[in-house]
Amino acid sequence: MNKNSIGIIGMGWVGASVAISLLHEGIAEELLLNDIQSEIAEGEAMDLIHGSTYYPSAAIRACSIEEMAHCRAIVITAGRGGKPGESRLDLLNENAKIVTQIAARLKGFAGFLVIVANPVDVLTQLYQQATGLDTRKVIGTGTLLDTARLRQMVGAHLNIDARSIHANVIGEHGDSEVVLWSSAHIASVLLRDWSTWRTEFEVDLAHRVKTAAQEIIKRKGATNHAIGLVTASLLKWILRGERRIVNVSSIIKGPYGINNVALSLPSLLSKEGIEKILTIKINEIEMEQLQNSADVIKKALNSISK
Repeated sequence: MNKNSIGIIGMGWVGASVAISLLHEGIAEELLLNDIQSEIAEGEAMDLIHGSTYYPSAAIRACSIEEMAHCRAIVITAGRGGKPGESRLDLLNENAKIVTQIAARLKGFAGFLVIVANPVDVLTQLYQQATGLDTRKVIGTGTLLDTARLRQMVGAHLNIDARSIHANVIGEHGDSEVVLWSSAHIASVLLRDWSTWRTEFEVDLAHRVKTAAQEIIKRKGATNHAIGLVTASLLKWILRGERRIVNVSSIIKGPYGINNVALSLPSLLSKEGIEKILTIKINEIEMEQLQNSADVIKKALNSISK
C-alpha cells in the first residue's frame, strides 16, 4: 500500500472539488481518478496535471477501480446528485445500486473508505456491509459540513470568526439533523449566555443550515466546493494522525442507545480511522431529536428496493 496514494471514484462536480482540494493540501503523492465515463476522469487528470506548478508534487492519472486496491484511502462521490426540491433520501434507491457495483470491484482494498455520496449515512452503512471493511475505516463525511455551515452562520450573525464558534450538528446529514444548541459556546462562554444572543435566533439558523444545500442546488445545480474542502481536511487529519474530534458518520454500536445505524457523532480520528465515538452531554430535547434521526435512517435502510 502506497502510504500517500488516494483514489477518487466519481469525477463530477464533487469529485473534481475533492481532487483540487487534496492537491492543495499536499496530502497525496499519487492521485487516482475514476468515473463511469472514463473520458471525464482522463480529462480531469489532464486539467489537474497542467496546474502542477501550483501545488505540492503529485502524480495524477485516470484508472480503473481495480487499480486503486493499493490506495491508502478511496473517496466515493459516485452517484446521482440532488435536484431542486429533493431530499438526500430521495436519491437512495438509485445510489444504493451503485454501492454493490463499486464494492464488487474493491477486492483487496484495505485502506480507508470515505463516503461523500448521498444519502451519506445510509451509503456509509451499505458500503461497510458490502466491502466487509472494519467499521472504523468506513467513514462518511456526515454532518462535518453541516457543522461548518452552522459555525459560519453563527459567526456571521455575531460578527465573530467562525473558527471561534464551537457548535455541533449530529445525527443524519439531512432533514432530521440535530443542532446541539445547549452546548454551543464561544471560547468558554456558552452561546446562550452571550450578551447579544437570543434563543429565537436558533430556529431560523437551524433551518438555514438544514436547507443550505437545497438553496445552492437551486441556484447552480450542485454543491461542491465546501464538501471538497471538508473531505480533503478529513483525509489529512486521518492520514497524518492528527487525532481530531469531529462529527463524521459511521456505524454506531451503543452510544445513546443507538445500534446498527450509521450517523454522525463526535468521533476521535487517528491513523486507525475512528478510534473512539464520544458520548457528550445533550439535553432531553436533543436526545429525542437524535433518536428520531436514527429512526429516520433505519426506515430509509429498510425501504431500499431489493
